[in-house]
Amino acid sequence: NMMAASDPRHGRYLAVAAIFRGKVSTNDVEEQMVNVQAKNSNYFVEWIPNNVKTAVCDIPPQGMDMSATFIGNNTSIQELFRRVNDQFTAMFRRKAFLHWYTDEGMDEMEFTEAESNMNDLINEYQQYQDATADEEPAYEAEYAADGEYAEGGAGEEYHEDYQE
Repeated sequence: NMMAASDPRHGRYLAVAAIFRGKVSTNDVEEQMVNVQAKNSNYFVEWIPNNVKTAVCDIPPQGMDMSATFIGNNTSIQELFRRVNDQFTAMFRRKAFLHWYTDEGMDEMEFTEAESNMNDLINEYQQYQDATADEEPAYEAEYAADGEYAEGGAGEEYHEDYQE
C-alpha cells in the first residue's frame, strides 16, 4: 500500500473508487470491475451492494496512453490505527512530550479523549469487518412496526420533513 502501512488482504473493502483516464470503453471498465469484485468477493463486504464506483475520463494523463487509480476504504487500516494507538498510549502513560502541548494551552483530558476516539474507531472498523449481510442493522431496531420512527430515533427529522 502506498499511503499507509497496512495490508488490504487482512481486511475487507467497504467502498472503492476506480478512476480511469484515456481511451477506454465504459462498458469494458464496468465489466472488468464486476469481474474483479466477483473474483475477490472475500475482500469486499457483502452487506454493501454496489460498493465499487467507477469514473472514466477520455483525456489521458500527459505523456501516457491511459492510467487507472484505485482508492479503497479497507478495514485493514485498523492495523495502522492500532500501531499508532499503542505507541501513543506508551508515550502518554510516561507523559512524554506532554509539556509541549500543555504549555500551549491543551488539557490532558483532550489526549484521553483522543485516545478514546481512536479506540472507538478501531472497534468500529472491526465491527464492519466482522459484519455479515444477515445481521440486522442497529438503525432498523428504531423503526417501529407501524412504519413510524421510534421517539428520538435516527431519521426522525427526515420522516417529519418527508410528510410536509
